[in-house]
Amino acid sequence: MMPPPEHSPVAPPPLAPHPGDRTLHVAFNRRTALLALIAATTVGACRKKPAAAPTPEPTTPAVNEDSIRAAQAERDRLAREQAERDRLAREAADRDARIAAARASLVAPVYFDYDQADIRDDARTALEGKLPILTANANLRIRVAGHTDQRGADEYNIALGQRRAAAVKRFFTERGVDGTRVDIVTFGEERPTCTEEGESCYSQNRRAEFEVVSGGESLTLPSGGQ
Repeated sequence: MMPPPEHSPVAPPPLAPHPGDRTLHVAFNRRTALLALIAATTVGACRKKPAAAPTPEPTTPAVNEDSIRAAQAERDRLAREQAERDRLAREAADRDARIAAARASLVAPVYFDYDQADIRDDARTALEGKLPILTANANLRIRVAGHTDQRGADEYNIALGQRRAAAVKRFFTERGVDGTRVDIVTFGEERPTCTEEGESCYSQNRRAEFEVVSGGESLTLPSGGQ
């Protein structure tokens, strides 16, 4: 006869958690979280701030000797060019001034004594100053006009003015100027520069005047006057 089977032990049913235990567990978890938060905050506050990066020392750029020499060479070149422009401008201004002076000398009048057509000393000097300009400008043609003061008859003064103009032309032709380049005309007393009475006024009217007829647009300065 077989023995009766043994009954397997039966585990007792789990105990239902006590309500008070659940409350304690929740409170424990909250306290643990709070402590962790406090600890994290304390650690963060105690952690040192990183040190500021040091200010870099200013560096002196390397000197490029080639660039310095090139810049100086460029400045020197510009200075030379400016000096050359200034020189040319001064020469042009000087030449223009000398041309203007030559033109003024060419047309400057010469004066005569009362009732005379002879070339006096001051007139000779003035005419000699005109000769180099006439010589340097072969295409230059001039007109010489003879004048008198208002004393004397009209016909006489017309003839006197003609003699004065002819005396000037003769002065030039005797010194190599082609006679075809010098025209003469007389106005007698018809064109006075001064209308007052008296010798100081009369002397200004006894004259020979000069006018450039052609070739005076671009005067050539006499040799040595360029």
